[in-house]
Amino acid sequence: MTPEHTPAPVPDPRSQLSTAPQPTSAHAPTSPGVSPWNQVAAVVTLLTVIISVLLTAFAWPAARSSIHDVPIAVAGPAQAVDQVTNALEQRAPDAFDITPVANTSAAEAAIRDREVYGAIDVSTGTPTVLTATAASPAVAQTLQALGTALSAGDTPAATVRDLAPLPADDPRGAGLAAGSLPLVIGGILAALFLTNRVKGATQRLAGALAFSVTGGLAMAAILQFWLGSLEGNYLANAGAIALAVAATSTIILGLEALLGMPGFGLGAATMMLLGNPLSGTTSAPEMLPGFSGAIGQFLPPGASGYLLRSTAFFDGNGWLQPVLVLGCWFLAGATLVFLAGRRRVPAGAR
Repeated sequence: MTPEHTPAPVPDPRSQLSTAPQPTSAHAPTSPGVSPWNQVAAVVTLLTVIISVLLTAFAWPAARSSIHDVPIAVAGPAQAVDQVTNALEQRAPDAFDITPVANTSAAEAAIRDREVYGAIDVSTGTPTVLTATAASPAVAQTLQALGTALSAGDTPAATVRDLAPLPADDPRGAGLAAGSLPLVIGGILAALFLTNRVKGATQRLAGALAFSVTGGLAMAAILQFWLGSLEGNYLANAGAIALAVAATSTIILGLEALLGMPGFGLGAATMMLLGNPLSGTTSAPEMLPGFSGAIGQFLPPGASGYLLRSTAFFDGNGWLQPVLVLGCWFLAGATLVFLAGRRRVPAGAR
């Protein structure tokens, strides 16, 4: 081999490694597994905000609850009704929304139709306080105390008659009040599992509806046959619960399909932090601060609580508004699911 054809020597990689610049202390990586302090501060701040929001959402309605604009009836002659109305307004201004009725039968019909929470009947010589504990134990207790106060002096002592008492196995309605939160959680969990485990708009909606039926049957059986917190027709009670779970889970599915996980968080937070505290299930919507109780009745937790009381204790009377509210939430969620599904399908594949 001639010198002009001698191959060039190949550089030794080890020499290149030895001459490579070494990282200075300014570029040295941080210790693995150790977070910077600004990240710790951000997490602590976020947790503080979250716990403050949770406390406000659940404690504010309870701490500021009071009787205002509670619908009741006063039965009797016009002069006697005016006297009782004036006495109520002086003793508790703005506490009651009073409807005058002619007699006892009209007052009882208004209570059973869920137009009023109770009544003061002065159509006979002895005042009678008509209550419906199943509609709201808190309001019924207030009316009993009010009847005692109105009977002071020369007025005969008022008698109390409960037209819709709670079951003997649950006289305080604790099971019904406590069941409102599992209803919300059930809808959220259904949306979470279906989002992560099931693909396809039709399949997810079918899963939500199927779980609503089975969950409604199971929860109604527990509340009615085991805890004794419900009365009335079992299937009607199960249907009310199923509609509540369907409305909650479907709207969260729809928001997640449209916005992703932020949509899921928005839906879950709305139901948990707004819907549940403002439902009025543990007291009455009219006892919550300001207009918050009225707002709560247009959210699934409030509408479902009212509907379940109607099916369990009032033969379904007062069902129309809550069914419309829950149906609108369900239809809105289903629409969002299908719209988001069509948006993700390529135009040529449709």
